[in-house]
Amino acid sequence: MQDQRIEKIASVAVNITKVLVITYLGFVEVFKIGKLLKEKLDGEFDISRKWASQAYLILKKREAERKVAGV
Repeated sequence: MQDQRIEKIASVAVNITKVLVITYLGFVEVFKIGKLLKEKLDGEFDISRKWASQAYLILKKREAERKVAGV
């Protein structure tokens, strides 16, 4: 009777440990995916920033030309 109780406690402890390990590994994978996405998106955002900067400079140049032309 005592042996069965010890076996049940041990099996519960093993199952809890398995769940904790799986949960931990899941979190690790989620953070890895998040890091990879951030790295990939930084490049895209950099391109967008450059494009926006160029568009802004063109707009300012046209605005200055209009002021000089008196329009």
